[in-house]
Amino acid sequence: MKRKISGKDLTKEAPRSPRIRVGGFAILGRTIDKCRALVAGEIGEYHFDCPLDNMLFGFKGVQGDDFKENNEQCASEQIIVEWLNQRREKKTPADIKRWDEDLEARSLYNHPEKREFFSEAVRKLGLDPAKTKTFEWLEIDDRVSHAQRAA
Repeated sequence: MKRKISGKDLTKEAPRSPRIRVGGFAILGRTIDKCRALVAGEIGEYHFDCPLDNMLFGFKGVQGDDFKENNEQCASEQIIVEWLNQRREKKTPADIKRWDEDLEARSLYNHPEKREFFSEAVRKLGLDPAKTKTFEWLEIDDRVSHAQRAA
């Protein structure tokens, strides 16, 4: 039986920053926000099961559809964290910390196939693509996009 889950209405506000840890995992809070908004029909311009979400899913050895199904059945983020921790790819707190730190240090600028897209998106925000980390770009883009919508 599916439970009615609630979350952020992403047509009105941004998902959590990818830096905010839930259960020790970077990205997880943002991924939960997008998943719940998708289920509620309130995802707006955001995308669930996107390349960013798939970094988490790949790290833990899960699929987006399984994550979504689990979210549809649980109201508690703690239960989602427990479910994620029980998946195939067992990770120690040290593994998770290293992974989180690696993600925060990354920039799409360093990925040749994503460099052009990233550079264009970052320049629109007045940022230097070569110096901007992916998480920084997402946070600034969220603030600017939602401020423009509110205006």
